[in-house]
Amino acid sequence: MSSSNESRNVHSRVVTAGDSRAPNRAMLRAVGFGDEDFSKPIIGISNSHSTITPCNAGIQILADRAAGGIRSAGGMPQTFGTITISDGISMGTEGMKCSLVSREVIADSIETVCRGQSHDGVLTIGGCDKNMPGAMIGIARLNIPAIFVYGGTILPGHYAGEDLTIVSVFEAVGAHSEGRMSDQDFAEIERRACPSVGSCGGMYTANTMSSAIEAMGMSLPMTSTMAAPAQEKADSTEEAGKRLVGLVEEQLLPRDIMTRAAFENAIAVTMALGGSTNAVLHLLAIAHAAEVKLELDDFERIRREVPVLCDLKPSGRYVATDLQRIGGVPLVMKMLLRAGLLRGDCRTVTGRTIAENLAEVADAPPPDQDVVRPMERPVYAQGHLAVLRGNLAPEGAVAKISGLALPRITGPARVFESEESCLEAILANRIQAGDVLVIRYEGPRGGPGMREMLAPTSAIIGKGLGDKVGMVTDGRFSGGTYGMVVGHVSPEAQLGGPLALVEEGDSITIDADHNLLQIDVDDAELERRRGAWQAPAPRYTRGVLSKYARLVSSSSLGAVTDGL
Repeated sequence: MSSSNESRNVHSRVVTAGDSRAPNRAMLRAVGFGDEDFSKPIIGISNSHSTITPCNAGIQILADRAAGGIRSAGGMPQTFGTITISDGISMGTEGMKCSLVSREVIADSIETVCRGQSHDGVLTIGGCDKNMPGAMIGIARLNIPAIFVYGGTILPGHYAGEDLTIVSVFEAVGAHSEGRMSDQDFAEIERRACPSVGSCGGMYTANTMSSAIEAMGMSLPMTSTMAAPAQEKADSTEEAGKRLVGLVEEQLLPRDIMTRAAFENAIAVTMALGGSTNAVLHLLAIAHAAEVKLELDDFERIRREVPVLCDLKPSGRYVATDLQRIGGVPLVMKMLLRAGLLRGDCRTVTGRTIAENLAEVADAPPPDQDVVRPMERPVYAQGHLAVLRGNLAPEGAVAKISGLALPRITGPARVFESEESCLEAILANRIQAGDVLVIRYEGPRGGPGMREMLAPTSAIIGKGLGDKVGMVTDGRFSGGTYGMVVGHVSPEAQLGGPLALVEEGDSITIDADHNLLQIDVDDAELERRRGAWQAPAPRYTRGVLSKYARLVSSSSLGAVTDGL
């Protein structure tokens, strides 16, 4: 892409006879440019406002405030739209296959517009889960001055003295079907769980990724756990617009900020927060776009060094707004920095380093709360996102091991070829304590789209089997999932990975302590089965899902679609 200075020179050139850019100026005049505006940096605002989901329904006001900030700082904003998929609404349906696909569509759309219009910088605003990594992939590819703005988290619902999130409703389905919840309680939880605009309120995927992006230095400090309806969210967005004009003048580029050390900071903060397994997939993909070498083993190495400090949902008690109230992500970052677990010399969009941004932040949590634990008394001594390997996952798999009563399970495989068939078995009480559920052909290519499995995992929790049943899949898990669950198994079943060879009743071992995922069947028998196996026909042969399936890489590489 043209450098920012080259782009600005094109826009600011004086109109003379035969000037080939005069028609371009004529069109810009039609959208509000005057003579004095052609010398200003032109800043794209990627606006994902949508009434499809509460995650994005409050973003229009943020886009307007960003535009105002850009103008007041001497830039010219140009707003363009991008898409969103509501993971929570599509969960458990065929539509969920479009969720991870939307990450690529968002990235492609931002890259396409900003390249096509020679924007000098871009401010991206995202709400639902794939908005954040999609925007960051686009930013990393473009490498023009950029800031990410999170649309904000939803306020918690309340019922019977408990904070509610959307996961409360999914878990209520299992409890209600088990007869452990009344019709009235079930109805009230559904009515009260989502009381405002904003993204799902626990440390699920949206809040995990917004926090990771702040830790990476690509958002303004203290903005990743703000409530969507809060005045501070709108005010900080205007400040982000102003700051982006400064980034254009300074030519501080995303890849100056998104270094390997910055990605390691993002991983460390994700571990300390107890964040989503999806962070592994998305950070690998963003690193690929930024041409930074990052591997699954980096997550495991950092996990062993960084404790879980925050008692946040889904396995904990609190929501993101509780974290914001006591100091937000900067508090957690300062604690890690003091412990030598965070690189303080990384640059950020403020123009300052991480250490400089955190200079005035407290280095210990307030004494009158237990949302964030002190370093000497963490929730867990090590991080919660473990990378497992073994003969069932030669290229790796990802498990969230927080909240586990037992870190190991060996049990008979209960094999399902889709999420729907597994959920049906759970709700029909055909799953028993000690079973290991296998959901396959739900990977990036086989699904296609690597669906999240929140419906079956929440049903298991609701039925009281959360610490008694294992689950293994080449699909993904929602950030709202917890329990003995292993996802991102690769190679995936559609490509002939070992998951495709599992038969009903085979003994499977999940051992989080030893990072092991194993089928207890000898090699000769597995080879016999491999010889008889045939890949299922593609589920889609036309359209976006077919195109995605042909392009997508392994989940162990981030499920990227633009080559390796």
